[in-house]
Amino acid sequence: MLRVDNLWAGYGSGAAMVTVLRDVSFAVEAGGIVALLGSNGAGKSTLINAVTGVLRSASGSIRFEGIEISGAPSHRIVASGLVQVPEGRRVFPNLSVRENLLLGGYRRARARRAQNIEGVMDVFPRLGERFAQKAGTLSGGEQQMLAIGRALMSEPRLLILDEPSLGLAPIVVEEMFALIGQLNREGLSILLVEQNAVQSLEIAQRAYVLEQGAITLSGTALELASRDDVRRAYLGLV
Repeated sequence: MLRVDNLWAGYGSGAAMVTVLRDVSFAVEAGGIVALLGSNGAGKSTLINAVTGVLRSASGSIRFEGIEISGAPSHRIVASGLVQVPEGRRVFPNLSVRENLLLGGYRRARARRAQNIEGVMDVFPRLGERFAQKAGTLSGGEQQMLAIGRALMSEPRLLILDEPSLGLAPIVVEEMFALIGQLNREGLSILLVEQNAVQSLEIAQRAYVLEQGAITLSGTALELASRDDVRRAYLGLV
């Protein structure tokens, strides 16, 4: 569904460019969950922003469902069905829950916004209870629900979740990972970008490790979870 080959990206241009990603290649198969693991500063968000057109890559290929999207503007990438839930949630704090959701369906599936709101309410009943409430008054967990719900409004074919557990209480993190598993079982393909390796590897089928802007490990989630170096570095185990 998504294939990235030999991707280089960074910030700035020419001789002043600061390279962050170095020859990165990975793939996401349709119908699965792929985990992209790495510590803070490894380049995960830079990679996702390059894939979704927020950041222009320096070189390499990005193909979504067989179509080259490298260099395409982000709004066209969203329209194709590749949708990102950004790190930090980034809801519009002065808009209501309803208004945030409607914005999620602006570029794609616009004609079905009313029925898609009903679908989001089924997934997140708590948002229905706060439908007219300003997003900035929601708890961190509720804002994450809203950010995911806003993305679901566009009927994504591939959903990219950038650090969905960041800053959430442990019990809310458990709920969030359970939800991600549920969405996948309902047919949604997911790229899960996370520092929380323990729970990511529990629900993913395949995983990649990004370190200092390069993919250093890849394999099935079970393979990575059983490696001693991964267990020490990311799982807190010996």
